[in-house]
Amino acid sequence: MIITGIGAVSSLGNNVVDLWQKILNCEAGITKLGSEFKGLPCQVAAQLPREQLQIEKYLSKSDLKVMSRATQLCIISTEEALQTAKLDPKELNTDTLERFGVCVGMGMFDLSEVYGAWQQLQKGYNRVSPFFVPRLLPNMPCGHISMRHGLRGPNHSVSTACATGSHALGDAMRFIRNGDADIMLAGSGESCIDPLSIAGFCRIRALSTAFNEIPSQASRPFDKNRDGFVMGEGAAILLLEELEHALQRKANILGEILGYGLSGDAYHITSPSEDGTGAALAMFRAIKDAQINKDDVTYVNAHATSTPAGDRIEAQAICKVFGDHVNKIRVSSTKGHHGHLLGSSGNLETVILIKALAANKIPPSLNVEELGKDICVNVVTKPEVWGYNSQQRLVALKNSFGFGGTNSSLCIASYIS
Repeated sequence: MIITGIGAVSSLGNNVVDLWQKILNCEAGITKLGSEFKGLPCQVAAQLPREQLQIEKYLSKSDLKVMSRATQLCIISTEEALQTAKLDPKELNTDTLERFGVCVGMGMFDLSEVYGAWQQLQKGYNRVSPFFVPRLLPNMPCGHISMRHGLRGPNHSVSTACATGSHALGDAMRFIRNGDADIMLAGSGESCIDPLSIAGFCRIRALSTAFNEIPSQASRPFDKNRDGFVMGEGAAILLLEELEHALQRKANILGEILGYGLSGDAYHITSPSEDGTGAALAMFRAIKDAQINKDDVTYVNAHATSTPAGDRIEAQAICKVFGDHVNKIRVSSTKGHHGHLLGSSGNLETVILIKALAANKIPPSLNVEELGKDICVNVVTKPEVWGYNSQQRLVALKNSFGFGGTNSSLCIASYIS
């Protein structure tokens, strides 16, 4: 399935150009949390540069009333994706709009919305906003995107914790492959950096707490001193298109999704299975679905969030999948740059992967001062040239794993006509 448009908002910037440039510059968008987080073990997060967002450029005051923060970010990312795809829904006929769908979700809603509504309820029933429930629903980004652009194709929302964005892309690919649509906008949005969510993740000891005074070093996938993930926020939307449809309109093809694999750990509510079976199954299935040989893969964009167990188990799973070929596989996780966006990680990292294909450069893992002794893969720590043969198709896997043992792997490649 062809990718012809990409858009993103993250702590590294409000567009894909800024995001990619900061990745190449090895910059981190992780900063100190505000005074309202005082007393919590974790004091860092990858927060959006809100003063640069220019929300009013995209959304009216009435829009802001009915849309959650995550939905707003999805709308902004969608506009950029459509622009890069050079596709304006207003110029499309009815038949095309009926085969133009949306597959966008979120990992978890903003807990501050619930807390705020509860406070209003204490003042009286009529103080609760009539938009309270619609703002919370995970499918509302889908709804608002489709209503905004008149898209009547499949309207499908995904909410699978930290695998949400990758599942959304894989499901969108299948809608097109199954003949249900010709074009799909797919991805996820996440905005839940608030004291309650930070406290909740701290209680399960998932967040980094050892680098509160040096935020830019807090997220360190695969490093010996990794001690937990850093919460991030943002959104990323990709435009997927059926090949012939894209060629007919002479679209600029950015990359291709070759395969999609899913699995369940059937193990624990928050921890991945120790033997990495679930992660390995997702990768095996993505490779099989792509109808390629595992030796065709030369890079894995890892889920690795900077947790001691998660990074180790994923590395072992990669070794299990590729066997002797693992020595020719390069691996990195860009969460050291932008934090862990929960449900918006897989889609944001896919946008970065698409830029990597175009630039022929592998993005680095930040803050790897000393590779953990339990890490058995080749970790990229600075931007590297990906392939030296211009005729060779670059092929990668993009992994995403979520609480509840839900796993996803996408096989993504450069497009060769």
